[in-house]
Amino acid sequence: MREEKNQTFVGDFILQGLLDPNQYGLPFLSLILIMYTVAIMGNTVLILLIHFDIQLHTPMYVLLKHLSFTDILNISNTVPMMAFNYISGSKSITFAGCGFQIFLCVCFVGTECLILTAMSYDRYVAICHPLRYPILMNHQISVVLAAGSWFGGIIVSVFHTIYVMLLPFCATRTIEHFLCEIEAMLRISCVDTSKYEEKLFVSAAFFFLIPFSIILVSYGQILRIVFHMKSLEAQKKAFSTCSSHLAVVAMFYGSCIFTYMRPKSYHTPAQDKVIAISYTILAPMLNPVIYSLRNKDVLYALKKVLAKFLVTEMKTFKN
Repeated sequence: MREEKNQTFVGDFILQGLLDPNQYGLPFLSLILIMYTVAIMGNTVLILLIHFDIQLHTPMYVLLKHLSFTDILNISNTVPMMAFNYISGSKSITFAGCGFQIFLCVCFVGTECLILTAMSYDRYVAICHPLRYPILMNHQISVVLAAGSWFGGIIVSVFHTIYVMLLPFCATRTIEHFLCEIEAMLRISCVDTSKYEEKLFVSAAFFFLIPFSIILVSYGQILRIVFHMKSLEAQKKAFSTCSSHLAVVAMFYGSCIFTYMRPKSYHTPAQDKVIAISYTILAPMLNPVIYSLRNKDVLYALKKVLAKFLVTEMKTFKN
């Protein structure tokens, strides 16, 4: 056992990566970098709009700001290292670096799950109990929900990171993934991890199934109220507000549940890589696009900022 533990901490890991050094590698890397740029710019603009536009200082946008911040950190935990490894030709990652990447990945995924749940609660209260909204969902409550989401993500991440990184990795140092991810690390462990997989399943149920069920119940109640609305305009507005959130939820939760709630024997490296792209790259890129294009308040705030900028530029040009 001592020999196995010593092997756990010797040398670096090798990330197999997502991109092969063939004729399609560079174009694919360019596409990923474009997606990364769109995600960073889109989420940053959304955060700045919410911060500076006083009309967006509402509970829904407080949570949306935290979601955007989480997305920036989430995609930045993956793409820069992927690009560096491909360009430099080096696929190694230190033991400490791998553990830190696992911690950040689990933390951001767990936090985003809870924030999306809090956002569904906000929509439920706003549509189903509009008169009680200032009491059931105010600024203080939104801050508490956001802080609780971060706290929950950090706590579960600490537990899983410590456990996984204490496993003996004596079979191979090659991780068949483009990031240090729990399921990929379990494949290269030389001990039985079935008991830990049970704990992982319980943790995934808490962060994925329970929140996803809450979201479904919330939107079920919302749809019930919407269908009883007499105004077609009110129905259209309610559907428009909720559809963006549901689109994000379906993509993010679907990929996370498929990744973390399957037995290890059902995982394949190719599947895990493709699915991981959904919640580490696609979701962070699409979130600001979906919320900005489907949200009149955000579009109005963006138009005001652009109008002010054009007026300032015109005055500068005339002077």
